Amino acid sequence: MTPAIYLVKGRDKSLRRRHPWVFSRGISKVEGEPELGQTVDVFADNGQWLAKAAYSPNSQIRARVWSFEKTNIDKAFFVKRIRDAQLMREEIIERDGLTGYRLIAAESDGLPGITIDKYQNFLVCQLLSAGAEFNKQTLVEALLEVFPEANIYERSDVAVRKKEGLPESTGVLHGEMPPKSVVIEENGVKISVDIVGGHKTGFYLDQRDSRLQSMKYVKNKDVLNCFSYTGGFGLYALKGGAKRVINADVSQPALDTAKFNAELNEFDISKKRGVFLNADVFKLLREYRDQGTKFDVVIMDPPKFAESKAQLNGACRGYKDINMLAMQILNPGGTLLTYSCSGLMDQVLFQKIIADAAVDANRQVKFVERFEQAADHPTDTAYPEGFYLKGFACKVL
Repeated sequence: MTPAIYLVKGRDKSLRRRHPWVFSRGISKVEGEPELGQTVDVFADNGQWLAKAAYSPNSQIRARVWSFEKTNIDKAFFVKRIRDAQLMREEIIERDGLTGYRLIAAESDGLPGITIDKYQNFLVCQLLSAGAEFNKQTLVEALLEVFPEANIYERSDVAVRKKEGLPESTGVLHGEMPPKSVVIEENGVKISVDIVGGHKTGFYLDQRDSRLQSMKYVKNKDVLNCFSYTGGFGLYALKGGAKRVINADVSQPALDTAKFNAELNEFDISKKRGVFLNADVFKLLREYRDQGTKFDVVIMDPPKFAESKAQLNGACRGYKDINMLAMQILNPGGTLLTYSCSGLMDQVLFQKIIADAAVDANRQVKFVERFEQAADHPTDTAYPEGFYLKGFACKVL
């Protein structure tokens, strides 16, 4: 008999709207003794069946819904979800000439806690929920049915797994160990990805559309690319005809890859047209301000500042500080391209932070364009939390 959970009266409204989470406070009783990640049936307080979900006794999100239909959570289930996700992305893949893209975007693709990025013939899995871990082998089998030639590598080295009662985990799940460099292509730009040692699953695929849009602002301009990582925005700036691009990051290996990427694309980085600067961005911005150094375009794409609600106030201060400094080093009429990947910070709050930064910088600032995550990172209508990346193009007067 399948274990079951019953909801507190009135706590079924979100599930009836197909939101995939059940919180611990919404459960009145548990029938059976479900294992960590095991599939359970979810019932309303009146006994009406609602969904099949993965049970996670250690998490505040006590259950994550696999399906709102009475179906088996087996290999065939995962195969269908994967095929549907691939089909939805085929137009994007062809349009943007992609050999690297997000295949599975967790809850937004009906697979809670599962993120899968495809780099050439490597599938990189990040399994963040108990249900994902419980079904790992079945997931691998399903991936191989859809992509028989694929190598599968796990990058579940993420602290959030502790909330699910899981240790961090990495390694080969099928096939070969990824090489140090897997070269992908997007919009005609070649990018080297380090699957094993890079951030997240190796690269920030979600900024692809923003990188492309940034080219409109850089021709014949002096560009400062902050938190550059392996140079994504910097590559597009060089392609877009920037006069000079300074890529600034605290990681020398990332900068080495950024330079390799520029050479891979045969961009001219001689005579300091392409600079790869190892620096703490916060300190660097203050130094530029104090020295009176100016730029025409500043790109501000920092890592996530808020991992929890408790960190949100500090994150707001951090975003305000770096954007204020960026405004202060821009020439009049310059462009600030600024982004936040913190899901806890909504677009309205981020816009307010930019407005506050403008006041402190004593600059007049106009929002001229808005950005969000690339099209292979969809947001399901029932799961607004899937929208996390937001950005603005600002003219600084």
